[in-house]
Amino acid sequence: ITTFTIDPIDAKDFDDAISIKELPNGNVQIGIHIADVSHYVRPGTALDKEAVKRSTSLYLVDRTIPMLPEILSNDLCSLNPNEDKFTMSAVFEMTHEGTTVNEWFGKTIIHSDKRFTYEEAQEILDKKGGVFYTELNTLNLIAKKLTQARFLAGAISMEQEEVKFILDDKGVPLSVYKKIRGDTNELVEEFMLLANKKVAEFVDKMEDENVFVYRIHDNPDRDRITNLALFLKSLGYNLKTKDGIVDPKDINKLLQSLDGKPGKETIQTAVVRSMAKAIYSTNNIGHYGLAFQFYTHFTSPIRRYPDVMVHRLLQKYIHGEKVDKKEWAHYETLCGYASQREKEASDAERASIKYKQVEYMSSRIGQVFEGAISSVTEWGVYVEEKETKCEGMIKLRDLGDDYYTFDEKNYRIVGERTKQMFTLGDKVKIKVTATDMVRKTIDYVFI
Repeated sequence: ITTFTIDPIDAKDFDDAISIKELPNGNVQIGIHIADVSHYVRPGTALDKEAVKRSTSLYLVDRTIPMLPEILSNDLCSLNPNEDKFTMSAVFEMTHEGTTVNEWFGKTIIHSDKRFTYEEAQEILDKKGGVFYTELNTLNLIAKKLTQARFLAGAISMEQEEVKFILDDKGVPLSVYKKIRGDTNELVEEFMLLANKKVAEFVDKMEDENVFVYRIHDNPDRDRITNLALFLKSLGYNLKTKDGIVDPKDINKLLQSLDGKPGKETIQTAVVRSMAKAIYSTNNIGHYGLAFQFYTHFTSPIRRYPDVMVHRLLQKYIHGEKVDKKEWAHYETLCGYASQREKEASDAERASIKYKQVEYMSSRIGQVFEGAISSVTEWGVYVEEKETKCEGMIKLRDLGDDYYTFDEKNYRIVGERTKQMFTLGDKVKIKVTATDMVRKTIDYVFI
């Protein structure tokens, strides 16, 4: 069956592939095939203990610290093209409207026909022709239906701009640019979401009560939502809330209304920060952000240990095996640890990006850039450079033409004599004056 992977251009491991076949009844059979890491990483082995300890791969700007040895992650488990590979699969019969008619889960062997980069697959879609165009186009159209259904159900669009670096052979950044998300990124994401959701639903529907690893996302804290609504009101936006409760559809309406407006990124960040953090747990409470009642992580076992646990448990339940109730607490402990490790990895990745941004700007002292005000505080104004998203600060004491005071209520600073104002989202010209690699800070001045 036609099968391919679609990944970033610099990907070293390929842990998911998609297959597609037109059926005689007019429906489509779509397979989401995931590297069968659990075939190689057996419980209780040294390999498994180390994978538990690491719990996640770490993707820093200039290096990857993998969860598994590279011979597994980049070779044996990786779904490289033109090779037979062991996989765990979720196979769906779907209508062209995105409705699932039949489903099947189990172990498979796949043979990927092609390794696409996101850009290559996007170019084929854009040109409406090329290798596997018909298959890519069918998948893309169904993915759009799935996205539409998610947002109708109340899923929140929490996409934020990300940056990529081009480094020289010493790891020094030569350029920084914003990642462009195309239809192919969303296509892959949508089918991974589908597989994750359907696996969780499948286990829940079983007659017996079984322990399982869920990816859960709690409702936002009421105080945080109240504070978010006040913050938005000061910027002229109205978010409907009732006793600290907000309808996800109202959040989406707000986010959609920001397109092309100043301060969009800052407001999106504020919305994301007002949300609870998604974690792993054996106690399912649903996923608020995705508007799914059941959700798990099944699709990335090369880089996430919870996915390995999900594969093992799913395999047991397919074969009618049980997990002793005495072991349930052990799975919850592993979930808690994996959630903690995920946060640590995320913090390290953010720090790595910030460090490389500061390193990039440290060789550009005196240069002028365009940016937008991303935050206002009593000690200064933060500005994010337009292309590289390098955020730096302009200290109030460096605004020598006037004495500026901080208007906390309206997130702006106001000059006492000139009445000049700088507020959130304002487009400004800035010059780099200093950087500090240890503190990971950039100093700008207004031009």
